[in-house]
Amino acid sequence: MPSTLFDRGSYREATRIADVLRKETVGGVLLMIGALIALVWANTPWSAAYESLRDLRVGPSDLFGLHLDLTLGTWAADGLLAVFFFVAGLELKREFVAGDLRDPRKAALPVAAAVGGMIAPAVFYVLVNLRAGDGALTGWAIPTATDIAFALAVLAVISTHLPTGLRTFLLTLAIVDDLLAITIIAIFYTSTLQVVPLLLSLVPIALFGVLVQKRIRSWYLLLPLALVAWVLMHESGVHATVAGVLLAFTVPVVRSDAAGGPDAGPGMAEHFEHRVRPISQGLAVPVFAFFSAGVTVGGLSGLGTALSDSVAIGIVVGLVAGKTVGIAGATWLVSRFTKAELDPELGWPDVIGLAMLGGMGFTVSLLIGELAFGAGSERDEHVKVGVLTGTLLAALLAAVILRLRDRRYRLIAEQEARDDDADGVPDVYQRPSAES
Repeated sequence: MPSTLFDRGSYREATRIADVLRKETVGGVLLMIGALIALVWANTPWSAAYESLRDLRVGPSDLFGLHLDLTLGTWAADGLLAVFFFVAGLELKREFVAGDLRDPRKAALPVAAAVGGMIAPAVFYVLVNLRAGDGALTGWAIPTATDIAFALAVLAVISTHLPTGLRTFLLTLAIVDDLLAITIIAIFYTSTLQVVPLLLSLVPIALFGVLVQKRIRSWYLLLPLALVAWVLMHESGVHATVAGVLLAFTVPVVRSDAAGGPDAGPGMAEHFEHRVRPISQGLAVPVFAFFSAGVTVGGLSGLGTALSDSVAIGIVVGLVAGKTVGIAGATWLVSRFTKAELDPELGWPDVIGLAMLGGMGFTVSLLIGELAFGAGSERDEHVKVGVLTGTLLAALLAAVILRLRDRRYRLIAEQEARDDDADGVPDVYQRPSAES
């Protein structure tokens, strides 16, 4: 029997996804608030105060040869986002070890869609900036990221009757997208590599892994190891958020109890995700958004100047068109050249709407922009305008399509309810096709 794309998955997995969605929605709202405050503040007469706060240096300048006198904006990008990527790493490992994605047939679609959703935006960006010069091609990876908190928050607002499979797909796609994004950052945006600190960082990561494998939860033991790993990773030249992902990958997902006794069941990953997620969604991501989204537009003329830069144009095209073509195209290719079939409850307009929603690139896109062009540079300001514009356009277009689809699914549900009331038997065999 052919496998089914966007199927509902197991009950346990669907319940877990629903719980995660609720938390991500809250995180998305807080992220929006942080970005809005920064954007408004940076365009008021008090914008200098915002820039002074963002550029304020905090930390020791020469502690044991370590250079940790970083600006608050850098602490947010390098430090707080490590917490965000720690949670993303836990989610990714849970999906592939204990979730539905442990089945290669089910994992193929979100992985292929995530890869397509990163390749196509990069290609669109390169085509726009092919003759731009002045280092514009350095930002090729900016439109490749999907902001999971933003996308899920928008989906939650516009969706009341859309099938559960779409939400599950968006979450797993965004998780794989995060892994690919951090891989790109580690490989392509590491300017200078210090081998000794990099190798030394593996020692606290390994010790962290040994302790969590033994189910030791004491923060006074684990947190210092995590901090040492972060500092050494930062000193190595590799972006420090990589430490968060590597630490997450050491955390066991399933308890190892061969006897099947009372200790069998979920592992430490579930515990850490439950404890750390509020910090990530309630503090790390909103604070990063606050320090990264504050771009001085300078009115319509300033906005026009920023959007006249080929870098900003490439980002907008990559996020809006590239993500749609990449995600929807990869989905079509999987269904065309494999035995997988689209769920009968879904139509291709649903897939296209979800692909457009994947164009909401914010957190990681802004991070890559800073790494590519330098925080606070003129081109970095143009990057922020491009990311904000592209994200807003992608959200609006996706909202139009998915809202129309949500209305259709609501009408279908109401018709089924009337049919059930009429004959007393659930009418599950005459559901209208989602393609119609």
